[in-house]
Amino acid sequence: MFQLSDLSRNCEGLSRRAWLQVGGLSLFGLSLPKLLKAEAEATKANPARKPINFILLWTAGGLANMDTLDMKPEAPVEYRGEFRPIATNVPGTTVCEHLPLISQQMDKLCQVRSIVHQGSQHAEATHWMLTGYPQIPDVNAAPVGSVVYPCFGSVVAKELGWTNGMPPYVQCASGELAYSGGGYLGSAYSPLMVRRNPADKDFSVDDVTIPSQVGTDRTHRRRKLLDRLDAWQRGVDQTSGAVFDRSQFYRQAYDVITSPAAKQAFQLSEEPDALRDRYGRTREGQATLLARRLVEAGVRFVTVSFDGYDTHDKNFVRLKDPLLPTLDRAWSALLVDLQERGLMDSTVVLCAGEFGRTPRVNGAAGRDHYPLCNAIAFSGAGIRAGSIVGKTDAKCEQVSGRADSTLDYAATIFRIMGIDDTREYITNDGRPVLINSGGHPISEVFA
Repeated sequence: MFQLSDLSRNCEGLSRRAWLQVGGLSLFGLSLPKLLKAEAEATKANPARKPINFILLWTAGGLANMDTLDMKPEAPVEYRGEFRPIATNVPGTTVCEHLPLISQQMDKLCQVRSIVHQGSQHAEATHWMLTGYPQIPDVNAAPVGSVVYPCFGSVVAKELGWTNGMPPYVQCASGELAYSGGGYLGSAYSPLMVRRNPADKDFSVDDVTIPSQVGTDRTHRRRKLLDRLDAWQRGVDQTSGAVFDRSQFYRQAYDVITSPAAKQAFQLSEEPDALRDRYGRTREGQATLLARRLVEAGVRFVTVSFDGYDTHDKNFVRLKDPLLPTLDRAWSALLVDLQERGLMDSTVVLCAGEFGRTPRVNGAAGRDHYPLCNAIAFSGAGIRAGSIVGKTDAKCEQVSGRADSTLDYAATIFRIMGIDDTREYITNDGRPVLINSGGHPISEVFA
């Protein structure tokens, strides 16, 4: 049987476990002060924030839409593959037989089958689907070689800021996802990374928990030392601006890593065993449960990475076990949990990957990269539940009728989050860049 841990490397050779972990805090936090400074800037720029949270379930490698949400049982066998469709709780809508739990939650989903882009490789396709912008030269956007655009979560972090002392953007993944950071906005708007496995008994988060090799007493002493240094520097420098800002943000960083409330948000052990079992005792399942706890505590945008969907070979073996059962349990449990807790009206869930997979099965019983058909699904606040937007042809080779660009998809996300995407940002080299260059929200997504 395949294990999820065996599937963390995509076909371009980027192992998500091979990235160096950026962890330990110098003094008591070099990363958190940057994030806290970003909080202050965002609050000043946008004091009235719409209280909508966003959870992205990212199927890294690209979800095979013909084998999941957009099945074509009448297509030739070399297209339709091995799986059969099953009925859902929405009349006339089917899903794959290996998604039995989500089949009973389809009345909460808005499927979008109209998204098209031209990114045929993982990195460029990820940029399309995490930022809305292309990674190739375009009349409306510079190539990524000169400008790396910020991920949706980073824009949310800049525009909406911190809530209840919690960072606005958190990513749960075994390694860093390409183009999931602040881009030209800078690292201050990159996510707080949760790289450790939330299913482990000794699970903790580096930037929220004081490192064991440092300890609480040492951390307290470091804060006192920093306070003395700041007091001395203020005495010799009458211009308080930069010094005041630095001391303020470092003090807030200290408060976060020593805060019982911040620690509590990451304490999965407080959840009932039955609920943890419902999500699945996998990294992805427990990370999805953690995402719910985080938005409940005030985090605005959480990404949970589901690895292994780059199925160039043994597509049906891998999807059957473990990929689809893992996604099925976590995704369906999240929707039920949000509804039971009264959080569906304040939370949006999106399941998406960088592209679809080829409609024709290859010689290795796999499916290759295919950006021309890419099924995704929204749920939650303001979403037209139980609906399907767009249509693909009989073999799932292309979108029939109107196609939507990734800028339209991005505009949809920004509309959901209450963000004015016509605003301009300024890059580090002084270049003005629009948050979204000409995209229009997909109106059928909204209730």
